[in-house]
Amino acid sequence: MENTIEHYIKLIEEINLHNYRYHVLDDPLISDIEYDTLLRQLRAIEGQHADWIRPDSPTQRVGSVISDKFTKLAHPNPILSLANAFGRDDAYSWFERVKKMDERVAKTSFVVEPKIDGLSVVLHYQKNVFIQGATRGDGEIGEDITENLRTINAIPMKIPVLANGSGAKNLLASIPETLVVRGEVFINNKDFEKMNKQLEEKGEKTYQNPRNTAAGSLRQLDPAITAKRPLTILCYQIVHHVGGEIPQTQWELLQWLKALGFPVSDAAQKFGTIDQAISFTESWENGRDKLGYEADGMVIKIDDQNLFNDLGFVGKDPRGAIAFKFPGREVTTRLNGIGVAVGRTGVLTPYAELQAVEINGVIVERATLHNFDFIRDKDIRVGDRVLIKRAGEVIPYVIGPVVDLRNGSEKTFEIPTVCPECGQQVEQFEGEVAWYCINLSCPAQILRTIEHFVSKGAMDINGMGIKIVEKLIENDSIKDISDIYTLNRAEIMSALTKRDRKTENEPPGKIAENLINAIDASRKQPLSRFITALGIKGVGEVAAKDLAEHFGSMDGLAAASAAELQNIEGVGPNTATAIVDWFDLERNQIVLKKFQAAGLWPVVVRKEQKEGVAVFAGLTFVVTGTLPTLSRDQAKELIESVGGKVTDSVSAKTSYLVLGENPGSKYDKAVKLNVPILSEETLNDLIKMKNQG
Repeated sequence: MENTIEHYIKLIEEINLHNYRYHVLDDPLISDIEYDTLLRQLRAIEGQHADWIRPDSPTQRVGSVISDKFTKLAHPNPILSLANAFGRDDAYSWFERVKKMDERVAKTSFVVEPKIDGLSVVLHYQKNVFIQGATRGDGEIGEDITENLRTINAIPMKIPVLANGSGAKNLLASIPETLVVRGEVFINNKDFEKMNKQLEEKGEKTYQNPRNTAAGSLRQLDPAITAKRPLTILCYQIVHHVGGEIPQTQWELLQWLKALGFPVSDAAQKFGTIDQAISFTESWENGRDKLGYEADGMVIKIDDQNLFNDLGFVGKDPRGAIAFKFPGREVTTRLNGIGVAVGRTGVLTPYAELQAVEINGVIVERATLHNFDFIRDKDIRVGDRVLIKRAGEVIPYVIGPVVDLRNGSEKTFEIPTVCPECGQQVEQFEGEVAWYCINLSCPAQILRTIEHFVSKGAMDINGMGIKIVEKLIENDSIKDISDIYTLNRAEIMSALTKRDRKTENEPPGKIAENLINAIDASRKQPLSRFITALGIKGVGEVAAKDLAEHFGSMDGLAAASAAELQNIEGVGPNTATAIVDWFDLERNQIVLKKFQAAGLWPVVVRKEQKEGVAVFAGLTFVVTGTLPTLSRDQAKELIESVGGKVTDSVSAKTSYLVLGENPGSKYDKAVKLNVPILSEETLNDLIKMKNQG
């Protein structure tokens, strides 16, 4: 390692760049292991040359440059970071150092908590009410993200949350008038996977990892965007307080925060000795996936808060705690090829075919590449040496190429022009990331297509479960959704297993008979349900009802132009294009003809409205939240039964918002647009009043 002033300054500049990429842009260039290596080099130099230490050294500050997008908010006390320990020996060295400084350390207890890989935030409460919140920023000043933090359900807006709960009176008496709490905002792995799956099905951009997604979500200028992300928080520190009383040990502090309604880690434990604390920490190295979120280590803290504070800090690191880092889960390997999978909604998703590599005991040969834009933006080429990360239950993913290792033989990837499963031409809609196969008979999509077709909101074919459908497809009894209406008793019975029986003695013949009856009953479903069941991109239940009402038949809808379709409220250019393209596809036309041959071709039978029934004619409603007695579908049926129209989004054209408990962002938008708001009770009163009027 070079030990010159020039190298020292260059190292500072390099680490500060990586801090900026990580903390401000949420787009790191290197792995955590590489970053920690650079930081250790810097500390080693400063240990030998204390007179070289500069104010802009990363060791003298926390975090990085603050984004100019937000108002600045000064912290009441420094928001410090932690020194790292890489293994048992480092942890013991830390213990011995602080023990020499204060003899009380030898007899103290310790608390071990997960080191969550998220974004540190500071929450301000005044007289038990949340008033302001900020990012950690540079440790002295953060970014005011109050409105974004309000969208996180796990953050209590008023404390204690259980005001009438056990011991509430004692809690209220001891809560400081001013209370500033520190926590870590993150996304659980399961929620991250679910969110990415939903985005992929919609053709939208998916995200690379939970940490960057959480950080980026909190820095949105529009809180409505933040509200759509599955953010949560765990709290662990009191930064500042005025008046009242707070616990004097870390363990009691966690229990106190929990009693007030703040989420705290269930994995935290208290230990009487440093040996026990280190052994517990080591036990999580291979068990970290059980946490359910990304953690890059465990934090060992001195339990006694007075002792913790008396030990003070060095630079940005408090002496009373150490971060015991887990081994990294990032490796490099060769990208042998790029495959393309077709999802159940027709979305084409690229994946990396890798030279087999071990990451913490798991052999990885495939990893996600997110989408085609990601490959282009990162300039990932077949033959590259690529950096792979595996974290928790999140699917292994490619971070990017190691460009310096290229030899000129690497090949640029070309987006396929046809579906790899059925050979049908693929297409991309304006403003979307995804590429689609829209073939209704595509083998890769058939299971999901049928699952949607028979669902309650579509044709509602009761008893046609996923296992039966899988077997019918396997037996070649179903090749596309129209084949449902030509199934016979023998074909259904051959697909049944014991699992499909409600009771052990239920005869297969009875199950087959019930399913055939359910299929026949579905023939009576209205045109709107049939259009919904076809699964045309962008056409949900509301749009399907509008299309059915406007055109009256499948023939009318099939003949419509994109311009004509866009005249219908709620049908934009992309949806209009998707409808036209869907009907233009020859294979979809074949399926439609099979439906006609099977006698399934519903039309709208228009009848004169009875006097007084259409009292809501011309009015548009949006329903949000949980109503006292009506489900969302029941509320829609009630409104539509008296001539009203129900849509999914609030706009200036919305006549009324029907509001239940726990509403989402639709409520905020309705208030902003001055849309009249009704409860379930006032909705019923309005119907009665208009009928009487």
